[in-house]
Amino acid sequence: MLHPAPTSKIALHLARGTVAEHIAATATKPAFVVLSIPNTSYKLHLEPTSPIDTPVGKRIVGTIQAQAQRVDVVTTGGRFIDPLFGRPRRVQGVVVRADAGSNTLIVHAGVPVICSLTDARQNAADFKQGDFVSFDVLRGATFTPER
Repeated sequence: MLHPAPTSKIALHLARGTVAEHIAATATKPAFVVLSIPNTSYKLHLEPTSPIDTPVGKRIVGTIQAQAQRVDVVTTGGRFIDPLFGRPRRVQGVVVRADAGSNTLIVHAGVPVICSLTDARQNAADFKQGDFVSFDVLRGATFTPER
């Protein structure tokens, strides 16, 4: 069932979601939170950068950060995070802001994702607002709750 979309304005880099599950760390995997994105089927597995005390089923606002391997400007397709369930592996969307100082892009892919460029041949200044981009995500995408 789709819930009404929020109408209040928040900063471009902030993502809204609902905590679907808290998963404890194991011997081979770090702890992560499952973030459900409103009006989508996404259930993103993200590593929290600080403790998340929001109970399951409650709304949360924060930043999603990922490390992009190589960012390519594309001309076709839609905004998405792949896969729908699990850790983000591929992101495609529109550049909302490029920050050359921190070498990051804010990409709207159904939900805003702050991506750090890891390819030494690329710089955030190479991209402009409105560029349609696609990239693979390194393991370890994080979620930082807004305090």
